[in-house]
Formats: sequence, C-alpha cells, structure tokens
Amino acid sequence: MNRSRPFGWGNILADVPARLAEEQVLDLVAAPGMRITRIVSTGHVTGWQDPGEDEWVLVLQGSGTLHFAENDRLLVLGPGDWCHIPAGARHRVEETDPRQPTVWLAVHFKG
Repeated sequence: MNRSRPFGWGNILADVPARLAEEQVLDLVAAPGMRITRIVSTGHVTGWQDPGEDEWVLVLQGSGTLHFAENDRLLVLGPGDWCHIPAGARHRVEETDPRQPTVWLAVHFKG
C-alpha cells in the first residue's frame, strides 16, 4: 500500500508543561482544509480573535472561559465540554485554570 502522508501516533496528554510564558499550540494533524491542534494554557488569556475558519474545541483537562463579542456572552468549559465556533465569531479566551494546565483539542476547518 502506498501512503502519501506519514503515519503518526502519540498521547495528547503526554509532556504537558506545568508553566508556560505563552500558550503552546502544537499541530497534531494537518491536511488541506483541516488542522487538528493541541493547545496548552497555564492561566493564559488571549486577545480578540476573528477566525477565518470554523473551530471546534474540546477541553480535555483543566478549564477555560470563552468570551464571545456577540451578546457579550461567556461560556465556561471543563473536561469533556466542547464548543463549535463558526468562522467570523469574534471571541477570546477570558481565563484558564491557574492551578493546572488546561489542555484543549482544537479542529480548524472550512465550514
């Protein structure tokens, strides 16, 4: 069988840093029109984002609060909670768990 892309594997919770100066974003899989990333936050907040693609996020460990500009809405996510953020939905990470790393799984795709 001829494969055009390499086979990959790993553990998404391996080597999670306890403290970071900035959020850590690691691409796990990328293909045309789709990218899967692991994001680690250690008490971080982000600036406002206006994504050009859809994003689906899942909290695996820790917690985070997303702030959506439309209707000034806050959404608190903990382990197992997920959220679909449509392209163009202005948002930011308002806060993440300061006591432990927050690990997010994010899927970026064209909606």
